[in-house]
Amino acid sequence: MKKIILFFLIALVSEIGAQTQTSEISSRTGAFSRTGFGARGMAMGNALSSVTEGSLVAYYNPALSVFQNGNSAQVGYTFLSFDRTLNFLSFTRKFELGVKVDENGVRSKPRSVAGLSAGIINSGVSNIDGRDNQGLSTGNISTSENQFFIGVASRFSDYFSFGIEFKFYYFSLVDKVSANGIGFDVGALIKPIDNLNISLVITDINSKYKWDTTPVYGQNGSNTTVEFPLLSKVGISYKFVKQKLLVAAELQHSNAGTNYIRLGAEYNLYKNLNLRGGLDRFNLSNSDEPVRPSAGFSYSYKLNSFIVGIEYAFVVEPYSGSDKHIVGVNFNF
Repeated sequence: MKKIILFFLIALVSEIGAQTQTSEISSRTGAFSRTGFGARGMAMGNALSSVTEGSLVAYYNPALSVFQNGNSAQVGYTFLSFDRTLNFLSFTRKFELGVKVDENGVRSKPRSVAGLSAGIINSGVSNIDGRDNQGLSTGNISTSENQFFIGVASRFSDYFSFGIEFKFYYFSLVDKVSANGIGFDVGALIKPIDNLNISLVITDINSKYKWDTTPVYGQNGSNTTVEFPLLSKVGISYKFVKQKLLVAAELQHSNAGTNYIRLGAEYNLYKNLNLRGGLDRFNLSNSDEPVRPSAGFSYSYKLNSFIVGIEYAFVVEPYSGSDKHIVGVNFNF
């Protein structure tokens, strides 16, 4: 356990000390995959890498799936300006091995706990006015950028969990021109005391797009490889049980020269009604970059053997004609 924690700390310090060429991450490759996942995550400022309750997904930390209660399925849709789309789909499940039930129905402590989380992020732009080299219209063009991920995790003790997530990227730009790539994330979750969690995550290791434009330009085409920025995150969260309040914070560094702080909170207002708020992308390296405030809520109810949750999030989106509105539905069974 100490060796694994040391690995994360060394990697994080190395990334913070790395020399970079640019200070902005929003314009770098794969930006769609760094906007967040679903209504809950976005409403809480995407500071969910250390949160272990509610509907969980490996997107924020591959080690989280071992804390999922029941089977969780999530689907989300984002209302965006400029004919853009952003959609989410995920499934998370925890596996308890070696559990025994006595004659009184009392379950023993599992011998081991594992978790599985898989999902899709789909992004794109439609109704793009296509033109040839003479300026003549060629009709509308649409693009599609996708991330498919699957993560596995194991809980080694009551205090430490570790996970790894594999990701496949596919970008369909125009007819006959596309790119793909494979990367992975690693994450750990530490629980030093009750209600306090600490997360360590490194994302987009080896993630890159490989482009081939020869199907369109022939001999004038080329093969190009473009790397994703590498991200390192340290997160912390605490649950105030009596106050029914969950707070989370996160520091993210990238080799694109950014150092972001994220903040999020979730308050249980009444039974199954939760209120959420957050601040995303408070850039310590560039005070001119606007912060992205967010807010939202969720309400869940039991339907036969299912628990169905309805979620909504509002996120301020700078440089856009309108802000983000994310709606989602969760199923727990």
